[in-house]
Amino acid sequence: MAATESFYQRILPSPPAIDFSSSEGKQLFQEAIQGGTMEGFFKLISYFQTQSEPAYCGLASLSMVLNALAIDPGRKWKGPWRWFDESMLDCCEPLERIKLEGISFGKLICLAQCAGAKVKAFRTNQSTIDDFRNHVKTCSSSDDCHLISSYHRGMFKQTGTGHFSPIGGYHSEKDMVLILDVARFKYPPHWVPLTLLWEAMNTVVKTSGLSRGFILISKLRKPLSLFYTLRCKNENWVGIAKYLIEDVPRFISSEDMNDVRMVLTTVLSSFPSDFGEFIKLVEDSSQEEKDWFSIKEKILKQVQETGLHKYVKEFFLVREISCCSGEFPTLLLLALPPLAWNGIRNPNVLQEIKALTLTDDLPYLLQEEVLHLRSQLQLLDRCNGNRLEEDFGVPLL
Repeated sequence: MAATESFYQRILPSPPAIDFSSSEGKQLFQEAIQGGTMEGFFKLISYFQTQSEPAYCGLASLSMVLNALAIDPGRKWKGPWRWFDESMLDCCEPLERIKLEGISFGKLICLAQCAGAKVKAFRTNQSTIDDFRNHVKTCSSSDDCHLISSYHRGMFKQTGTGHFSPIGGYHSEKDMVLILDVARFKYPPHWVPLTLLWEAMNTVVKTSGLSRGFILISKLRKPLSLFYTLRCKNENWVGIAKYLIEDVPRFISSEDMNDVRMVLTTVLSSFPSDFGEFIKLVEDSSQEEKDWFSIKEKILKQVQETGLHKYVKEFFLVREISCCSGEFPTLLLLALPPLAWNGIRNPNVLQEIKALTLTDDLPYLLQEEVLHLRSQLQLLDRCNGNRLEEDFGVPLL
């Protein structure tokens, strides 16, 4: 059996790139510091990591940026520690698939949003080189915004094709950017001309026919959710998301619904049995343990006090389904987009359902949870249908 060919790093083609650790690279670094456009570098370099799989460049770039922004994942990594790692980024796409195929531009955006970051993204056909330069300057001049670039390595005479990596800094006078290449087993961090990076981004991904681009990631002013999140560690989430987004509106519009009980019975009767694996209670929070449990119980009580929960609980009690007390199904139904119920033909029933699911009337804590789950659900639906690849800029309802 023939031995598999192996490599120890690659020689960085220079030009066009300049090795960060070379004399010229160090000089560029010092000058950029003086120019005030290396502020984001220090946070990023503190959490710089090497991608753990050949196709994990997107995941490594994102986990590095999330940690640099001090975003709490709200769940354990190992032992007692909450920390972003590539293995934690299991929303939007199964890790096994990413390991084989990598991750698309749109689904990396989905991951960043599901992780609790504020995200703005642009393909090159949606931006200009001047806009890109301004974004690079802005992010490089502060430590509360970071930029991930999606580019084709061939433009730099490097081996490989599409790649993701964070931008670590900018040299204004030379118009060069520092790429913190997460494939450190292959190439070291290096400076490249911004104009050439733009050309490398202004290429088309063969599988999608769409341009590459860049993602701006920053920290939200407040956490998206304290306790509940949607999970998709296995393929079951596809069927559950499809049921909630596509099947529920169809079921309730397929026949005359005479009252609210009939509507909810129709919906809950076909509810996927494994929905409990789709919505999860976040194990940890930045709150003190005593406070965390206190708030959790308060939110559960708020769910139980909704008019919708009374119908859901009754459904499970009548059918003697003891494994479910109704909180999770209630949350999922509250998280449905308001338009999901519009197919109900009876105007009085529609009005009553709208009243039961109206988020504006929910207590603040529960409202925050529901709106987060709704945002996640819509993101997952768009990811599943690959619509996020084209309309990731479309706001969620």
